Amino acid sequence: MKHCLFLNPFQNVIDTAIRVYGQLDCLVNNAGTHPPHMPIDEFSIADFHQIMDTNVFSFFSACKFALPHLRKTQGSIINNCSLVAEIGQHHAVTYVSSKGAILSMTKALAIDEACHNVRVNSFSPSNVFTPLWEKAALASPDYDAAIKTGRDAQVLGRFGTLEEVGLVCLFLAADATFCTGININVSGGAELDYGKKSRLV
Repeated sequence: MKHCLFLNPFQNVIDTAIRVYGQLDCLVNNAGTHPPHMPIDEFSIADFHQIMDTNVFSFFSACKFALPHLRKTQGSIINNCSLVAEIGQHHAVTYVSSKGAILSMTKALAIDEACHNVRVNSFSPSNVFTPLWEKAALASPDYDAAIKTGRDAQVLGRFGTLEEVGLVCLFLAADATFCTGININVSGGAELDYGKKSRLV
């Protein structure tokens, strides 16, 4: 029953968009949360349900209600994934699992919706400086050190910007007409080079 109630806001959003604009050309799934880093022993089953509800179930629900309208316009879906869906992340098993699900969902939907000429793609950011990122840095023991760590994770030596991510979404929505089932890294090269791998103490 809880999940049935959870669906209503998504249907309301889609219905409102259709009522106001008359049609739907693109859905960008951008909801997400990242819990504190900790080992699996410290996560409860409820914690895992919560992050999957926010990071995966919300995407599925939005797609389900948007697709009848997107099929009419031969529109597209763009999912906010994460670099860690492919490379993993230390003490983040719930978050990484949720983003791995989004990557797989994107590919599966791209196959299913190709017959309707609906494209489904995703993008994977690394560290983009947002109010949420700054809030996390402020909550850390050393703000400056947190900012430096986040910035230096990219080989370009800086954070990404919201505008840069927006341009990738615009490309996927408007110009990438022969792309479906792909994932674009918006990462500043964070996945490149060698990093510390050993977790032995």
